Amino acid sequence: MHKNLKKISFSDLIITENDNYIVVNKPPFIASLDDRAESKNLLSLAKEVNENYQICHRLDKETSGVVVFAKHPDAYRNFAMQLENREVKKVYHAVINGLHKFEDFEADEPLYTTSTKSRVDFRTGKPAFTLITTLEIYKKHSLVKCFPVTGRMHQIRAHLAHHEAPIVNDPGYGGDPAYLSELKRNYNYKKWEEENPIINRVALHSYQVAFRDLNEQVIEVEAAYPKDFSVLLKLLRKFN
Repeated sequence: MHKNLKKISFSDLIITENDNYIVVNKPPFIASLDDRAESKNLLSLAKEVNENYQICHRLDKETSGVVVFAKHPDAYRNFAMQLENREVKKVYHAVINGLHKFEDFEADEPLYTTSTKSRVDFRTGKPAFTLITTLEIYKKHSLVKCFPVTGRMHQIRAHLAHHEAPIVNDPGYGGDPAYLSELKRNYNYKKWEEENPIINRVALHSYQVAFRDLNEQVIEVEAAYPKDFSVLLKLLRKFN
């Protein structure tokens, strides 16, 4: 587990809550559910507060951002039905390699998924649909927002990679790390030391979620960027 996560409590992560739901901002490097390698995960943190809390969806371990918890079974069912009917709106922000101008670009290639990875496969893949829009363009990278209409595993990562716009530091999908030496002119680092990437995980953040509460009112929540994602954007803007 990442060194900063040992002291985290569930209450530290809460963005908003009511009688039915709690919405949290998941830090990177903590698993959503049981991870055999780690004793602590997001669900176990929640259950330390209340055994009845249930996680409604999951994020990959390295991905940061919005996660919804239900406080009781009716709330869980309500969210699960909306998820099944593709009525939950999730928006992700990603920093990608290269200069790309996407405007409501429709990535609709079918995805074939194994236990660890997804790939575009027009013969045996299942339908997958992601809307992609560019927010900012830098010197060698772009910031995009992605709205996955379907919920296939690694859908955003696989679709972006297929369109030659892999996410920064996502080697499994062809994404190169971002280094300060690529951005800053006359950057001096000691030749005998290996340069560290600016962000040492997949540069993907679950930015926003919107769904209906039990009383049909819409709950819409945004999650602030974690420090590593903010630092990456700050440097990309500074040396643009």
